[in-house]
Amino acid sequence: MILTKEQQEILDGAKGEVLSKVMETLIKYGEVFGAEKMVPVTGEHNHLVTSFGLKALGPVYELMDKLIESGNVSKQTFSVDPRPLDKNVPSSLLQNFIFKNFMYSRQDFYEKQLEKLGLMEKDAFTCTCYMDEVGNRPKKGDVLSWAESSAVVYANSVLGARCNRNSGIMDIMGSVVGYVPYFGLLTDEGRKAKWIVEIKTTKKPEAQLLGSAIGMKVMEDVPYITGLDKWLGNELDDATCTYLKDFGAATASNGAVGLYHIENLTPEALEQGRSLIEEGAEIYVIDDAELERVYKNYPVIWKNADATPKLCFMGCPHMSFKQLCDWTDKVEEGLKAAGNKKVVIPTVFTAAPKVLEEFNKTPYAARLKATGVITSYICPLMYMNNPLSGKMPVITSSNKLRTYTTARYYTDDEILVQITKGGKN
Repeated sequence: MILTKEQQEILDGAKGEVLSKVMETLIKYGEVFGAEKMVPVTGEHNHLVTSFGLKALGPVYELMDKLIESGNVSKQTFSVDPRPLDKNVPSSLLQNFIFKNFMYSRQDFYEKQLEKLGLMEKDAFTCTCYMDEVGNRPKKGDVLSWAESSAVVYANSVLGARCNRNSGIMDIMGSVVGYVPYFGLLTDEGRKAKWIVEIKTTKKPEAQLLGSAIGMKVMEDVPYITGLDKWLGNELDDATCTYLKDFGAATASNGAVGLYHIENLTPEALEQGRSLIEEGAEIYVIDDAELERVYKNYPVIWKNADATPKLCFMGCPHMSFKQLCDWTDKVEEGLKAAGNKKVVIPTVFTAAPKVLEEFNKTPYAARLKATGVITSYICPLMYMNNPLSGKMPVITSSNKLRTYTTARYYTDDEILVQITKGGKN
């Protein structure tokens, strides 16, 4: 790898042994992917994926201590993925015992480490750090050192920033040394599309379902999506960005997509059009039948497939302010139609602390609370990692949560029926 004078000096130990090891780690990481140089991290803030004080992460805490003690904290303040625990989320005494004694027993200790390393503020815990309320929204062209897959795909695709799908810990290392290896989605060539995805549905496709279908088909490749602008329009307004948040998370978790282009909508597609498509790109046509096929083939891994749901999670990734407001209306209307006053399944809507703070200033908050829905900043995935939680029949409209846990996927419309009326539709 070709290094600048400053980079070589860091590697040689001019700024201490710890920073030298960080640089060496990033160089070796880049060489695996054929990177020939390192480039500066230019985003105003970083975002870390490792948010949980898991008891088993001893080496991580040791690394963080070495960074802090040597003065090698992040060159940018950062946000971090959601907290794993919230007393407001329903759980049994035994679940809580496992959470606090066998799983996230070092949460308080780890959060103190994060504060010393450069945490933006005490409540900067969310997977949707790019929300306006949170304040970690990269600019077009910014080079990032992020790892959270749903945030990476959003930053690349919707905001036009540049970031690879890094692993946890690599994110903080890039921010500490100020450089990341130049390969993949940082390069113009790496952002070209190897797939053309043609949307030919008769109605607006469910974001999570469409993202799942594309992710499972193209895997880690970049898709260029046509026909979706018919349903989304040509403006990245709140509604469209909310849709793309959920859509992108599904492409990234059901596959490994780090970037997608949507014709006539996303920044690079608007600027470069079909010149973004590689010669010989494969074609994938998605119609109503294809989405139905994908949905019907999801495995149901509950012990009893006909069990009555015990919990519903919405917000993986975290819900937007608009979603919280829209779903307040939906739940009220669903309950009225069903003749019920409160949801019939314990239901948790998760969102960033800052988004919830703003939401709680509106009349919507009291209205939603009256329906029995709980709001939380929790990471549903971290909740479901508890073995006892994994045995529960939990439902969700998140394809990310479905993929990584035992939670069962239903469309938004189906979820609404289940939580307000009961039954599967």
